[in-house]
Amino acid sequence: MNRPELNSFKTWTEQKDKSVVFTFGRFNPPTIGHEKLIRKVISQAKGNNYRIYVSQSSDPQRNPLEYKEKVQLMRKMFPKFGRNIIFNKKIINVFNILVDLYDQGFREVTMVVGSDRVPEFKKLMGQYNGKKARHGFYDFKVINTVSAGDRDPDADDVSGMSASKMRAAAKAGDLDSFSKGLPKSFGDKVGVFNLIRKRMGLKEMVNFRKHIDLGSQSELREKYISGEIFNSGDLVVCIRTGTKFYISERKSSYVTDEHNTKYWIKDLIEVRQDPDIKDKKGTQPAKYFAKGAKGKEMSKSTKSKRDAHFKKGAAKSDDDPSAYKPAPGDAGAKTKPSKHTKKFKQMFGEKVKYMNMAQLKKELKKEYGSKASSLKIVKVKGGVSIQTPGGQELERYNNVP
Repeated sequence: MNRPELNSFKTWTEQKDKSVVFTFGRFNPPTIGHEKLIRKVISQAKGNNYRIYVSQSSDPQRNPLEYKEKVQLMRKMFPKFGRNIIFNKKIINVFNILVDLYDQGFREVTMVVGSDRVPEFKKLMGQYNGKKARHGFYDFKVINTVSAGDRDPDADDVSGMSASKMRAAAKAGDLDSFSKGLPKSFGDKVGVFNLIRKRMGLKEMVNFRKHIDLGSQSELREKYISGEIFNSGDLVVCIRTGTKFYISERKSSYVTDEHNTKYWIKDLIEVRQDPDIKDKKGTQPAKYFAKGAKGKEMSKSTKSKRDAHFKKGAAKSDDDPSAYKPAPGDAGAKTKPSKHTKKFKQMFGEKVKYMNMAQLKKELKKEYGSKASSLKIVKVKGGVSIQTPGGQELERYNNVP
């Protein structure tokens, strides 16, 4: 018997044998559990006709992958069975499958499903056999329903390696657990992982660290598990206590410092470090290395000189005027002047640009993001002090009346 040809994604057009074995599943996403199901279909067919039909259901949570994506993915994941994985947009449910197979000339049909769904489909398929209905007509001589020998791999509980467990792993950013549900021979695990996240409305992930199980995802947690914020070695401030420290270890939903003190990520603000000189000893806040108020880039060499200048000035007495000399790159920059700088400008008549309270809050929003609303703005002599809820001063603005 010559091997039938598959025209692109179309179904088989003509069959000589009268019996066929098939399965119908969501495959969202395809897993090693589904591979076991397919192999059961093949063994049941005993060298004869078999079909793998894919559901067209689509929604962000339970069915994130689109129909065509699933078929293409399954053909790549299970290449030996690719020609028998059917793509036909007219087939939406099991009744459409039965009508289509009957129209192709088959008179004996066997459906393979998870053990927990055998009774359901046995009753469903037999109910309309020989009866014309909205879905069409089929009249098989034999209709069998066979167990795949295990639970349905499409089931929505999380026991075993289910599609539900795979989706949960993708949502949580857990590539390690997700990969365990794919065939070892399949190479593009990250691609499938990110495709599912994209269809769920989540950001794709590039940097993968050891999985941290966070349960439901907020925007902050999403950034945390993807490694965008609060990594080991980062300098942060706890707004609840005012403590500034370097992160030693990342945990489930908190970090620890060198003394193993626990800090919840919801209470943290990151002191952003300049990437060009972040390897230098001490903290290198990025705001000190921007060319202007809008944060344009300063050359790397200027940043290094500026870093050395700050360290030299820090070692001098507060009463030493040389400690307040302009740093390299200060020309034309709109900085937040200290009281010494302000006094200098007042003495020599240099014009100082002031900002009102609304502008200040806008500036804080840019610098601290969502945490800005929890900060205290305290009026002090000559300006305002920006403090944590605990009273720890983060910085001072001397150009706010």
